[in-house]
Amino acid sequence: MGLLGRLRDMLHRQDEPTLSIDDPALVVVVEVFDFAEADSAALARSPQWRADELAVLRHHVRIPADQVERARELLTPDGWTVSASGVAGDISHISRVQKLDALHCAQERSRMASLAQRLGGDALGWDALQKAQEPAR
Repeated sequence: MGLLGRLRDMLHRQDEPTLSIDDPALVVVVEVFDFAEADSAALARSPQWRADELAVLRHHVRIPADQVERARELLTPDGWTVSASGVAGDISHISRVQKLDALHCAQERSRMASLAQRLGGDALGWDALQKAQEPAR
């Protein structure tokens, strides 16, 4: 990519609204805890999900407390945040901000299932959060 392309991408990124994984205005807009349900079907059934807006994709996993730091090491370079209580058996959340589509949700679900299994845990499902929609005026 040339200099002009990089500059255009930088300017475009500045125009995108920012979203934080711990924003108190976030609400769950879609969730999948049934591995038989396709991610595309989950997104399609959600009337609250807005495909053109950023969302927090949050995976729910159960991994041993002594493996949480290893999960952080593996996921942080790709922009994921791992939050865990540190108590054995508790559910950890692995989150990041991104635009959602069925392909990326399916890829990340598979990745989290593989990671949880390698670390001696279990992937339970995922949900997506977006800012609550403003009421129509």
